[in-house]
Amino acid sequence: MKDLTGFQRDLLYTIAGQDEPHGLAVKDELEDYYETEIHHGRLYPNLDELVEKGLVEKGQIDRRTNFYEITRRGRRLDELVEKGLVEKGQIDRRTNFYEITRRGRREIEARREWEDQYVAVEA
Repeated sequence: MKDLTGFQRDLLYTIAGQDEPHGLAVKDELEDYYETEIHHGRLYPNLDELVEKGLVEKGQIDRRTNFYEITRRGRRLDELVEKGLVEKGQIDRRTNFYEITRRGRREIEARREWEDQYVAVEA
């Protein structure tokens, strides 16, 4: 998750904002946003990487057309940022990183304490 580029993050937002868009719909949306042409050689390898990371699912409409859908894991990242449990930073224009906030650490610790009441962990 911490190694997403800015372009991959934008791909996630684009896919999340549409209902099972196909590759060219994603491309058109990003071209409007960036106000420049997005080449297939940039688009599809990045989509494939998001699929490999489990953030996006790829399905098939017909023999030549795939659709993309954000996974629960992909949506979870946005939710964690919105709730203030994870903070998003930027290394450079292309690479973001994610870090657990103090609040996130407190919630994790509280969850562990709660679980320890009910689950015996044997060493």
